[in-house]
Amino acid sequence: MAKLYASNKDESARLFKSDLLEFFTHVHWSVPIIVFVPVISYLLYVAFTTPGLTLGTGAMLFVAGLVVWTFSEYMLHRFVFHYEPTSALGKRLHFLMHGIHHDYPNDSTRLVLPPSMSIPLAALFYGLFFLLFGAQYVAPFFAAFLLGYVLYDEIHYATHHAPLKGSMFLKLKHHHILHHYHAPEKGYGVSSPLWDYVFGTVDPTEAKTPAEAS
Repeated sequence: MAKLYASNKDESARLFKSDLLEFFTHVHWSVPIIVFVPVISYLLYVAFTTPGLTLGTGAMLFVAGLVVWTFSEYMLHRFVFHYEPTSALGKRLHFLMHGIHHDYPNDSTRLVLPPSMSIPLAALFYGLFFLLFGAQYVAPFFAAFLLGYVLYDEIHYATHHAPLKGSMFLKLKHHHILHHYHAPEKGYGVSSPLWDYVFGTVDPTEAKTPAEAS
């Protein structure tokens, strides 16, 4: 089988000549927590203090937000991050956005989204959900959606660099590692394999043990 990466070490490839631009492409795993947990906390406060929003309705919106995140994660990974453009500019943008991660999958400084990407995307999603749900119902939904994003980033980092324990986390790790090293056109879910099962993009070797699949 052809090697699907340039380097499997914890090392980086330079993306920009500018030291300033290059600096902002390297992100510590804690950054999504630092940036978004205060926002999530504020949204939950708003949800609990919104007149007319019952606990039951808020809970249902919160669960819906988590589910919608897993769907968004799958769709973005499959159809945006793995879209293969033909133009030179498109190829460059694709490499900057996701191709670099597949070439250097264990680069520990490029496993979570930089705030320069995550904050504008969060703002766009908030605007969309505000239009859909209105001011009364958006807070618990978007709090869960952002929580799903933070969990996605941290799980993604963990699948590459943390000594995971427990059957659930080991299955998530195996699911994602197969995406990198066996079948990049399969296994798009990172925080959850749910939509891979729904849309038939589970790697057929996933049922085997990691040793058997290698």
